Amino acid sequence: MNKPSLVEQLDAYLLRVLHTLLTERSVTRTAIRLGQSQPAISNTLKRLRDITGDAILVRGKNGMTATARGEELLKLAAEGLQILEQIASPAPAFVPASSQRVFHLGAPDYLSPSLIPLVMEKIRIQAPQAGLVVHALTAGFDYAAALELGELDCVIGNWPEQLPHLHLAPLFDDELVCMLNRQHPVINKGLSLRYYLDMPHLAPTPYMAGHRSIIDVALEAQGLKRHIQMTVPYFGMVPYILSRTDLIFTTSRSFAIACAKDWPLAILPVPVHMPKMQFFMLWHQRAHAAADVQWLRGIIAETSTQVLASAPNGIAGVVTDAHAPPHC
Repeated sequence: MNKPSLVEQLDAYLLRVLHTLLTERSVTRTAIRLGQSQPAISNTLKRLRDITGDAILVRGKNGMTATARGEELLKLAAEGLQILEQIASPAPAFVPASSQRVFHLGAPDYLSPSLIPLVMEKIRIQAPQAGLVVHALTAGFDYAAALELGELDCVIGNWPEQLPHLHLAPLFDDELVCMLNRQHPVINKGLSLRYYLDMPHLAPTPYMAGHRSIIDVALEAQGLKRHIQMTVPYFGMVPYILSRTDLIFTTSRSFAIACAKDWPLAILPVPVHMPKMQFFMLWHQRAHAAADVQWLRGIIAETSTQVLASAPNGIAGVVTDAHAPPHC
């Protein structure tokens, strides 16, 4: 068995004795202060001399005095004990008002009209010196790895499959609707299931390779498939595209309402049964107990409740005066 190196022989006890010896400049007073016998402290001093290669304390005119190296060791021992105390102490309380922490949140960009601005507003009020960086979720971005490495603090998502090793907290549900150009002929004809499946669809680019949208998963479960003709990675482009094309876009009600306020777009019910979009928050175990990330998760959860409370009930009032869609 290999003998431990000199560094490996150091422990908290030796560090405490070293600091006390250099502070008291006396083996006897050190023994009394630490509740040890004088021979035990003498033996420990010998060990410390072997480890450091220095006498540490030598006899002087008025008792023991520290060597030049001993004076250096006193400072290092004090710093070492302070570090050990910090390691053994609970993490300091997180104070939002004085925090300069920069948080990192992964989120789909179609949350921008509702949730993200409210999250930023609350952070500005409660933690005016803190920062928030929102990272777009794209096909080339491994959000799970980013959470594990600490590059992201948490992620907001709504995809059907979740990774089992991540913590999950539900945020809110939102129904699916169709959004299209207000001048589209289907507005007067009525959006039947046949029209819906045959029409050219605009769809978002998947967040990650292999991810499928809740829409296509639900259609496949019913033996159906829509015709996706174009995809776009930026939801901010959707109203621009729909206002100039005959494409149809299936999305959350909250996003559709936000777009229809400023664009010549109509909102119609989806002519087939669709589950609601379930938005959730994900985070890794590494940040589960971190006070600052707990605070951020609380801000997001509180804001989600606010989004639900301010959203109009159903889609009445924003759906165009189209004929009732036949389900055929």
